[in-house]
Amino acid sequence: MTCAACATRIERSLNRLPGVHAQVNLATETAAVDFDGATDAAGVIAAIERTGYGARVRSDPALDRAQDAARKRAELVALRRDVIVAAILTAPLLATMLPMLAGDGMHGDVIARGWQMALATPVQFWAGRRFYIGAWHALRGGAANMDVLIALGTSIAYLSSVVITLAGLDEHVYFEAGAAVITLVLLGKLLETRSRARTSTALEALIRLAPKSAHLLRDGEVRDVPVDEVATGDRLVVRAGEAIPVDGVVEEGYSSIDESMLTGESMPVDKRAGARVYAGTLNQQGLLTCVAQGVGASTRLASIIRQVGAAQGSRAPVQQLADRVAAIFVPAVLVVALVTFAATWAITGELARALLSAVAVLVISCPCALGLATPTAIVVGTGRAAQLGILVRNATALEQAAKVTRMCVDKTGTLTEGQPAVTDVRPLGVTTREYALAVAAGLAQASAHPLSRAIARFAADAQIAPARVTRADDIPGRGVSAVLQSGEIAMLGALGVALEGDAVASIRSWQADGKTTVAVTLDGRPLVAFALADPLRATSPAAIARLARAGIGVTMLTGDHALTAQRVGATVGITDVRAGLSPSQKLEAIAAMRSRGDVVGMVGDGINDAAALAAADASFAMASGSDIAAQAADVTIVRDDLNAVVDAIELSRATLSKVHQNLFFAFAYNVLGIPLAAFGVLDPVFAGAAMALSSVSVVGNALLLRRFMPSRSS
Repeated sequence: MTCAACATRIERSLNRLPGVHAQVNLATETAAVDFDGATDAAGVIAAIERTGYGARVRSDPALDRAQDAARKRAELVALRRDVIVAAILTAPLLATMLPMLAGDGMHGDVIARGWQMALATPVQFWAGRRFYIGAWHALRGGAANMDVLIALGTSIAYLSSVVITLAGLDEHVYFEAGAAVITLVLLGKLLETRSRARTSTALEALIRLAPKSAHLLRDGEVRDVPVDEVATGDRLVVRAGEAIPVDGVVEEGYSSIDESMLTGESMPVDKRAGARVYAGTLNQQGLLTCVAQGVGASTRLASIIRQVGAAQGSRAPVQQLADRVAAIFVPAVLVVALVTFAATWAITGELARALLSAVAVLVISCPCALGLATPTAIVVGTGRAAQLGILVRNATALEQAAKVTRMCVDKTGTLTEGQPAVTDVRPLGVTTREYALAVAAGLAQASAHPLSRAIARFAADAQIAPARVTRADDIPGRGVSAVLQSGEIAMLGALGVALEGDAVASIRSWQADGKTTVAVTLDGRPLVAFALADPLRATSPAAIARLARAGIGVTMLTGDHALTAQRVGATVGITDVRAGLSPSQKLEAIAAMRSRGDVVGMVGDGINDAAALAAADASFAMASGSDIAAQAADVTIVRDDLNAVVDAIELSRATLSKVHQNLFFAFAYNVLGIPLAAFGVLDPVFAGAAMALSSVSVVGNALLLRRFMPSRSS
């Protein structure tokens, strides 16, 4: 594809197929196609081929990347060769412009016309062959693109000059115009291709981080094997200075691991027995023995690569304007060029001048910059996000995050560390402490909630065997319910039972101290209450302050007790605190904010946050939370730090700003350039240079996003 019109035509062709929804991305040269049983992959490829292009199905990511890299290298080599040859042949032709530049306003035959034709012919048909091939494919597909404009414009200049030369007419020839336009457009294409290759460097850097080999420990011996041969459960040795080859758990040893490639956090993380480690992270000092748990495509690094690639290939809603313009742009330009030719000839009576003005209109109108304006910024922005430990699902999410005016945050695992610990226990019924803890531990094992895990750890540390439970049911926003062997129904959840006596004072004292309280009931009767403390993340107050500076209001939505929530809110600087909410009540709160005109963001990490995440305009999930929350969210934060949410918003705003700048440059270039060319102010040679420069400038402007740094780090 060469311009926005190409991508638009392919997309329209695919979307006419039954049961097909397609998005074509010019910058990444990919199409994301959803189709049902009415169409298959072969039908999709056939439709693309009917429009004049080739396609293949992506299957093996490593092979696809290798093939893409080889194709792009070959394309650069061919382009470089064509530019060099075209420049050598065109340079003498430019001497014919010297009289005009000297001030007499006319082209001169400094070189004999026969020699001019001999020099221009290989430039026109050999160096410029790609434009004819592309134009033929486009016209065969029933539309026109950039190649049509270039081929038509330069051919008019060349053929009219050939006729004048062979007929010996006393008219000016414009061999140098056609040759110079082709040379300059090829040069711009070369610079654009090289710049576009740099837009995906963040993704390529992630891919290169994946180690190729591993030290497999088996039967007391260590041998090197390709990482593809490592299986789940294998034991591996990782030496100091080496990258960890798979996701796993440390079995023996102690070290500091540089996880910046995953999280964007430069500080190394201490790892000892039982700690999780991830493929691609760097072991800085000690010797580790690890047990593989995620290998190949199952590693977190592989998941990040897939998600970044998908985001880079997606389209932002802001692109829709450019798509609508591109659909009619080239045909409209052909009409403008024809009108320019007819009007100029009628007014001036000069055929050569009319031809030259029409050629200038055709050349300067190429919609390359228009097609690259949005996707290049999205590619660079999502790549930079991955480097900062921010995984963006798609371009729409990136655009929506930039517009957030109200951020809703969960408490546990978002503002707090999500690793609560039991601080107090109070039996509430006529039972022993050991029995109460056993029932609580049995229920806790059936839930993945951080509070349940804390209670399970507490019981295990006290060497209490969990009671056997059946038919356990994890109820989002309420807790976990199960049936004991005795047939009694037990419930672990928020404290919502009637209490009497000094138990009430104890519970209120815990809540006043900012602790979270939960209780276990047995057939509706109170059995035991727990107080848990979940320390605040050290970075939460600063993150809330950054959101305020960014003009974003913050609301806490939590299922926790009001006293606990208010205390946490006061500590971090949140005044709008809404506590004791069920998942459905969180949904209602978000709907109310949206009805007031707010663009609502939501940050959470648990199963009970999934519905709210899905309902928000832009949603952010902590990677350490539940898989359901991550699947419901638009953006996943790899490191457990609310600051990364603010980083994501700042980066999305910077990316959207680049998109708007690029679209302005692209539209302004055509709006200003076409009238200048139509009125004869712009020579085709300068039009070609301006067209090439416009594409390069758009890509270059997008590349500035690679330097983006969050406000807290700048």
